[in-house]
Amino acid sequence: MHWKGNLFLSSSIHLYRKIFMGVCVSLARNVLKWKKNGGKTGHPNPFDIEALYVAGAPQFTVFHRSQSEALIQEGVIITDKYVFGKELGRGEFGITYLCTDKVTKEVVACKSISKRKLRTAVDVEDVRREASIMHRLPPHPNIVILKGVYEDENAVHLVMELCEGGELFDRIVARGHYNERDAAKIARTIVEVVQACHNNGVIHRDLKPENFLFAKKNENSPLKAIDFGLSVTFKPGEKFSEIVGSPFYMAPEVLRRNYGPEVDIWSAGVIIYILLCGVPPFWAETEQGVANAILHGVIDFTRDPWSTVSHRAKSLVKKMLEMDVKHRLTVQQVLEHPWLQNLEQVPEVPLGEVVQSRLKHFAAMNKLKKKALRVIAELMSGEEVEALRIMFNFMDTDKNGVLSYEEFKIGLRKLGSHLTEPEIRQLMDVGDMDKQGTLDYGKFAALTLQLQKLNNDDYLREAFSYFDMDGNGFIDVFELKQALIDELGPDDESVVSEIMREVDTNKDGRISYEEFTKMMQSGIDWRKVSRHYSRERLNSLGDKLMTEGTLPPSKNDIQR
Repeated sequence: MHWKGNLFLSSSIHLYRKIFMGVCVSLARNVLKWKKNGGKTGHPNPFDIEALYVAGAPQFTVFHRSQSEALIQEGVIITDKYVFGKELGRGEFGITYLCTDKVTKEVVACKSISKRKLRTAVDVEDVRREASIMHRLPPHPNIVILKGVYEDENAVHLVMELCEGGELFDRIVARGHYNERDAAKIARTIVEVVQACHNNGVIHRDLKPENFLFAKKNENSPLKAIDFGLSVTFKPGEKFSEIVGSPFYMAPEVLRRNYGPEVDIWSAGVIIYILLCGVPPFWAETEQGVANAILHGVIDFTRDPWSTVSHRAKSLVKKMLEMDVKHRLTVQQVLEHPWLQNLEQVPEVPLGEVVQSRLKHFAAMNKLKKKALRVIAELMSGEEVEALRIMFNFMDTDKNGVLSYEEFKIGLRKLGSHLTEPEIRQLMDVGDMDKQGTLDYGKFAALTLQLQKLNNDDYLREAFSYFDMDGNGFIDVFELKQALIDELGPDDESVVSEIMREVDTNKDGRISYEEFTKMMQSGIDWRKVSRHYSRERLNSLGDKLMTEGTLPPSKNDIQR
C-alpha cells in the first residue's frame, strides 16, 4: 500500500473506522447467528468452501498436484503417519507441534498452517514458495530438513527436522565463555547457509539470529537455518523491488527497491557485527530512523569491545557492509577471507561480559515482544475474517473476482456507508496498490485487515490484558514469568529481570500500560503483527523516504 504521507494515512484510518469496524462486526454477528440457528435461514451456508473461497480469493487447495507432485504427500493423511504431541510454538499462520513417526519412532517438528489464517492469495503463495524452496535446496548440515508436506481440508502441514537446542543468542548467553573464535565459527556457518542458497538460485531475504536454531542441546550441536518464508528464487542479473525482511538487517538497496542476492551478504554482515559487539550497527528508536542509519552506512568500531577485536574481523565486516553492491564481497569471497578461512588462527580473546550482557538484553526483549505480537495476531477472530470474504462476495455483483470502483461504491452504500464520493475514491486508491482500477480479494483483505491494525489501541490493550492476569492494570514479575513460560529456558530468572529492568522505566517493580505500549511501539518489532503489515509498512516507509527526499542516491546512481 503506497501511503501518501502522514495526513493521507491518518485520513485513511479515519475512513476505515467509519466503514469497516461497524460493517465487519455486524456481518460477523450475522454469521454467528446463522451458525447458532443451525443454518436454517434459506441462504447458502457461508462457511461452505464454495462460499468462503470466492472468486479472486485463495484457492482451498494450496498445493496443486500438477505443480507439486514431488513435494506433496499425495493421498496420505498426516495423522496416519505421525502422532501429534505437545505444542512447540505459535506463529501468525499456525502452530508447530512435536510429532513422532508411528513406524520409525523418529521425533520431528510439524508446522501446521491453518487455511483459515491464509487470508489472501499472497499468504497462500508464501506457503507454497517456502515449501518449494526448502524442497529445492539440497541436503546441507546447517539447513533444517523438510521431511514432507501434507494437506487436508483444514490445514497444510510442513514436517521438518526437530531443532531442540534453542536460539543462537540464548546459547551464547548461557555459555560461561565467549570469544572471537566462537563468533567466527558461528559466522562461517551462517555464510555457508548463504552459499548453499545462492548456489541453488535462492535469496534468503530475511537472515537474522532468530532464524537460526541449534539442532541439539549438546555443546557441539550444528546450527540450522529454519525459516525460508520470505525467500525467493532468482536468475543471474534478476532484480527485485519488494521491501521485505527485518529492518535491522536490511540492505540499503532493499530500501531503494532494486536488489539481488547481495542483500544476504549485508544481512550476514550485520549478524557478525552483533556477534562481535552485542548491538546492531544501525540503530534508532523508529523504523525510519533505522532506515536512515542504514542508508548513510556509518559503522561504529569505537565502542567496546571493538578495541580488542582483530583487524581481520573488522575488515570482513566492513567489506560485507559495503554500500556499493559492486564492491561488496560475494559469498565465495567472504568464505575465502582470512578471518573465516583459518578459524584456528582466529584469536581466542574473550569478547567480555559486555557482549554477552547485550545479547542477553537483545534476546530477552525479543521474547516479550514476540509473545505480545502472537497475542495480537490472534485477536482478529475467524468470524471477522469470514465476514470480509462474505462482504467481498456481496460487493462483487458480476462475480468476476474483482471489485470495480462502481461495485465498491454501490456495495459500501448498500452496507449503510454515508461516505462522500471523494472519500470512497480515496479509499479505493489506498487499496489499489498496482493502480489497476480494481480491488481483488487480496487487495480488499489487505486494505481492511491492515488498516484495522494500524495504531489500534484496542489490540495493544488486549495484549496487555493477556499479561495482566489479575486485572490490576500492571504486569508484575510473577505474571511476566507465567506469560512467558513457553519462551523461557533455564536462565529464565535473569531473562525476566532483564525485561523488567528495561521496560519498567519508573522503577516501581511493575509494568504499566503506558510502559508496555512504549516498549511495543519503539524500535521495529511491531511489524511482526502480520506478514502483510510488515510488507505494507516497510514498502510505505521506502515510499516515504523517496517522497521526502531523505533517500540518498546510491553510488551506482551517482556514477550514472
